[in-house]
Amino acid sequence: MKTGFLRSSNNHTVKITDIPVYTGNRFTEQLEKMLMDAGRLCSMFAVRSEKNIKVYAVFADDLTAGLYIACGEFQAGERYPSLAARYPQIQLFEREIYEQTGLFPENHPWLKPVRFPPEPLFPDLHATRIGETDYFRVEGEEIHQVAVGPVHAGIIEPGHFRFQCQGETVFHLEISLGYQHRGIEEHIKGGPYPVTPHQMEVVAGDTSIGHMTAYCRAIESLSGCQVSPFAQRIRAFALELERCANHTGDLGALAGDVGFLPTMSYCGRIRGDFLNLTALLCGNRFGRGLVVPGGIGCTIDEQREEELAKRIAVVLADFTSATGLLWSTASVADRFETTGSLTRETAESIGLVGPAARACGCVHDVRQDHPYGYYRYAHIPASSCDTGDVFGRAHVRWQEVQASVAFILEEIASAKNGPSADRTAIFNIDPAMRLVSDSLTVSLVEGWRGEICHVVVTDHQGRFAAYKITDPSFHNWFGLALALRDQQISDFPLCNKSFNLSYCGFDL
Repeated sequence: MKTGFLRSSNNHTVKITDIPVYTGNRFTEQLEKMLMDAGRLCSMFAVRSEKNIKVYAVFADDLTAGLYIACGEFQAGERYPSLAARYPQIQLFEREIYEQTGLFPENHPWLKPVRFPPEPLFPDLHATRIGETDYFRVEGEEIHQVAVGPVHAGIIEPGHFRFQCQGETVFHLEISLGYQHRGIEEHIKGGPYPVTPHQMEVVAGDTSIGHMTAYCRAIESLSGCQVSPFAQRIRAFALELERCANHTGDLGALAGDVGFLPTMSYCGRIRGDFLNLTALLCGNRFGRGLVVPGGIGCTIDEQREEELAKRIAVVLADFTSATGLLWSTASVADRFETTGSLTRETAESIGLVGPAARACGCVHDVRQDHPYGYYRYAHIPASSCDTGDVFGRAHVRWQEVQASVAFILEEIASAKNGPSADRTAIFNIDPAMRLVSDSLTVSLVEGWRGEICHVVVTDHQGRFAAYKITDPSFHNWFGLALALRDQQISDFPLCNKSFNLSYCGFDL
């Protein structure tokens, strides 16, 4: 797995000149070797210049905490053999690179646009290949299509779901997103700008702390800034509270999807309690303004931490009582168990991450596999299940809330004499401090949906030559499509909520 790639690690900065560069098919050969060796693809993206197109690939080795980086060099309009048919986890990355650069992956099984900007960069290519309104069709007697969206009855973002069914049984689900392509990565180029932190906090609005933490750690790596243990601890608290709030909301919504109103009603309120705990730390329920480059953006005294501990213990008791009803109700178990199942082999082949992967027995968690910040000193056990169904995805969330609250309570109780007792924090990076030039860094964070990956490439002046964001939803939407196969179409809302993926996190 180490041959042909530069070994790095989470938040470690490397020089661009140290990254191996391969031309054309040799790059594809290196990718295939890594994929054959069970390499997990974290990110793959293209950087265009007047001379050529460079494609960077970042793989993770979760057993050794290693990250492996290589670069492919191509000319505009060049073709290369697609690996998507044999290694499905790469299929979406190949499609994205194609529509952004015109590099053509030959024999890709379904080369359809990932996003639909108003003016495609290569309209001639889009016109001659699979279009945004073309959908895979299952042929046969009594096969019919059910089209949902992109405009929905609820107040949600646009996404189109095309079901190929026979009666009530779903044979295939195709998901089309990207109708509001925001161009965030393009706007970040040349930065960082004063507005960049605000953009990071809304990459996926329900993951403000996760994406901002990934951004700040990338900036700190490129600038050589050291963050105090106290600030790292508060960041970890905020990440875990964000996890608790969203998992609680999901469990309530899952209860609602099967008509179990007691848990649904309670979890709606308890989610708000977790959000209010984040507001207790920084004044904002979504944690905006809390995580800043160099540390944290507010002071937090011992009295506030003690209040946090007191209130979170009460919230945990309410959460345990409300969600305990799920596991003791036969009608809920009947709807959760065996619904939307994925095997571990499928999860690994498509690169599933987060609770959805851990529910299939793939125990990948960045906090343990590639520890960062305060997680280098404090351990939160990874939660997992092996059923791969709605029950597994729900139960992993339930376990993670318990583990996150236990972590916060233990840290507050033991911090008075530890290294994080010193509340002298770096609250910001010196604005005059420059980022190191001609370098690359990878920042991995375990968000509540799973692995968040930010890759930053700097130019000769230390500005962003490229900034690539991979939200966990980018990996996991295909998992939802596969979970619906051979299910009843009425199971879609339940399966969809058990993944609860982000439209905007995908539509960058």
